[in-house]
Amino acid sequence: MQPPASSSSVPDSALTREQLYERLRGSSKQEVILEEMQRLGFWPQDAAQPTVESQLIRRESELQAALGKLGEELRGIADRDKALKMMRQERMAKARERREETRQRLAQGRHARALAWHDRHQRELLYVGDGVSGGLNEAQSDSQALARNALPALNHAGDLATAMGIALGELRFLAWHREVASVSHYQRFTIAKKSGGERHISAPMPRLKRAQYWVLDNILAKMPVHEAVHGFLPGRSILTNAAPHVGQDVVINLDLKDFFPSIGMRRVRGVFRQLGYSSQVASLLALVCTEAPTDEVQLDGQHYFVARGERVLPQGAPTSPMLTNLLCRRLDARLAASAAKLGFHYTRYADDLSFSAGPEHSRDTGKLLWRVKQIVASEGLTVHPDKQQVMRKHQQQHVTGIVVNDKLSLDRDTLRRFRAVLHQAERHGPQGLQWNGNSDVIGALRGYANFITMTDAARGEPYLRRVRALAAKHGNSGAVTKPVVASEASLLQQQQQQQQPHRQLAPGQFRKQSAAGQAPWPAWWQPAQAPAPVLEKTAEQLAGEKKARREAERAQAAAANAPAPRAVAAASAAPSSSSTPTNAEPTAPARGSESPFALWASLTLQSAYVLMSIFTGRSAVVWLLVGAVVVSNIIKRRSGWMWFLITLIAASGLSGLVRNLSQ
Repeated sequence: MQPPASSSSVPDSALTREQLYERLRGSSKQEVILEEMQRLGFWPQDAAQPTVESQLIRRESELQAALGKLGEELRGIADRDKALKMMRQERMAKARERREETRQRLAQGRHARALAWHDRHQRELLYVGDGVSGGLNEAQSDSQALARNALPALNHAGDLATAMGIALGELRFLAWHREVASVSHYQRFTIAKKSGGERHISAPMPRLKRAQYWVLDNILAKMPVHEAVHGFLPGRSILTNAAPHVGQDVVINLDLKDFFPSIGMRRVRGVFRQLGYSSQVASLLALVCTEAPTDEVQLDGQHYFVARGERVLPQGAPTSPMLTNLLCRRLDARLAASAAKLGFHYTRYADDLSFSAGPEHSRDTGKLLWRVKQIVASEGLTVHPDKQQVMRKHQQQHVTGIVVNDKLSLDRDTLRRFRAVLHQAERHGPQGLQWNGNSDVIGALRGYANFITMTDAARGEPYLRRVRALAAKHGNSGAVTKPVVASEASLLQQQQQQQQPHRQLAPGQFRKQSAAGQAPWPAWWQPAQAPAPVLEKTAEQLAGEKKARREAERAQAAAANAPAPRAVAAASAAPSSSSTPTNAEPTAPARGSESPFALWASLTLQSAYVLMSIFTGRSAVVWLLVGAVVVSNIIKRRSGWMWFLITLIAASGLSGLVRNLSQ
C-alpha cells in the first residue's frame, strides 16, 4: 500500500507548466525527483543522518544554482554597455531605497515628536494666548505660605482643573485669551443708575461662573481683609459701613472712578502670587477672573467679539469684589492711618470712600482730601472729581444711602415719594407708574420696602406687607411693557430654563456645588478631545497604496463583469426516466440558449428584408432605421426580433408622416 503524501509539499499534478518549470530552474532535476520520492514515501525523509546520495544531490543543486548565477553575471559583464546600464540601475535603486528610508525615518521622528506634544498638551497648559502666557513654565507653589493661609495646594494646571472638578480642556477653554473670538464667556447688558446714566454689567456664563465660584469660596473668601472694609463680606453691609459716621461734625464721601476697569490682569495675578501660588496657577486664576473690554461686531452674518484693551476685572463677576478687597489692603491701611492721624474715621464699601470727624478735627478737611488723593493716585486709582461730597452738621449727611446725622435712618424725601407711589398703585393700579426709573413698579417697591426693613424692621414691615398685598392683587400687571437689555437677558435665561428643566436648581445650590468641585447638573458640557497625530506617509507608500487599491478595484470590476455560466439544458440536467413522472412538463430553455441555426436564419431574413426595401425604392427612413437594428443584431449575435418589429413599425409610421407633410 502506498504511504500517504506529505502535506508540506505540493504534488506536481497540482502545478501548472510554468510553475513546474520554475521549480526545476530553481533547483535541479535530481533534487526535484528526490523531493517527490520523499513526499511519496519511496525515500527516507526523517532519518537521523542524511544519506550520502541525498547530500550529493542537494550539493549538486546548490552548485548548479551558483553556477547559473555566475553565468548570468558573466553574460552581463561581457557586454560593456549593458554592464554599465545594470550598474547604474543598481546604484539608482539603492539610492531610492536610501532616500525612502530617510523619508520614513524623518516621518517617524516627526510623528514621535507630535505624539509627545499631544500627550503633553493633554496634561499641561503651555500656551493660553498672546501676551498672557508668560510664566507658565514655572509650576512650583510655596507650600508653606499656602498651608499658613489654609489654601488648597495647587502647583500646576492639572491640580487646578482637578480641584475645580473640570477637565483640563475646559480650563484651557475658559482661560484662553482671544483678540477675536466667535464665542464669549460673558453676557453683557446695562442697567440704569440711580444718579443717571447706565452701568455696564458683564455677567459670566454658567461654565465660567462655576470656576469663579470655586475661586471665590476656596481661595479669596479665606483671606483676611482690612477692618475698614464693609463691602461684600458676611456680617457686614451698608449699615455697618455707615454706623461709624453717625453724629459727626463733618462727613466726606469720595468715589473711585472706573474702579473695576482700573484693575488689570497683572495686579490680579500679583494677588495670587502673594498668596503663594506658582506663576502658572496664578496666571490661570487671573485669566479666569478677568476679561478684556469687548466690542460685538457682525461680519458676513457671523457675530464676533473683538477685544479692545487689556484684561481687567469685570463688573458682574462674583470674584471681582473680593479681589478688590484684597488688592486694596495696602490702600485701606494707608488711608486708615492717614485719617486716624488727622482724627478722622475711615470706611470703604466697594468704590465708596467715607471719612468723618468731630468738631475738634473738622478743620483738617482740606488736608485730609489732599492726602487721600495723593494716596489713591500712588495706588494706581483715581478719585472721581464729580462725586466728592463734604457734608457739615447743618446739612443732611448720608453714607451709602443711609442718613447719619443723628442715627441710622432714611431720606425723608425718598420715603415720602415711596409712600406716594405705593398709595397710587394701591388705588389705581401699577399701570403707568415708575420708581427710580424702573417701570417694574411692584418689583422696585418690594426692593425699597426690603431696604426700609433692613434699616428699621418695625418701620418697614407694614410697607412690606402692603407691597406683598399689591403684588398678590395685580400680579405682573405692573411689569415693564418694553423690556430693556437686562430684562431681555433674564427672559432669555427663563426660556432656556423652561426648555431644560434639569438645569433648574434651588437658590444657592449652583454656588454650593461649584465650590465643592461638582457639576451643577448631570449633562455638563465637556470639550472635544483633540485627535491624536497620524503618521505621515511618504510618496512611495502612497503610490503603493494607490496601486493596490487600483488593482483591487480592477479585480472587483472584473469579477462583477464576468458572464454568468450558461444554463444547462433541461434534458441533460433531468434525472433518469425511471425516477421522473411521465406527465412532467418540459423545462423551458434558458434565455440566450437559442441554436446557431435559428440565430443565423433570423439574421438572414432581416437582412433580406432590408435589401428588398432598398431595391424596391421604399423610403430611406425605413431601410436606414431597420438596417441599423439588423447591423446591431449581427454584432451582438442575437435575433432581436422584438427590436426589429418595433423599429419597422416606427419607421413606417414616420415615413408616412413625412410623405403627408411633403404633399
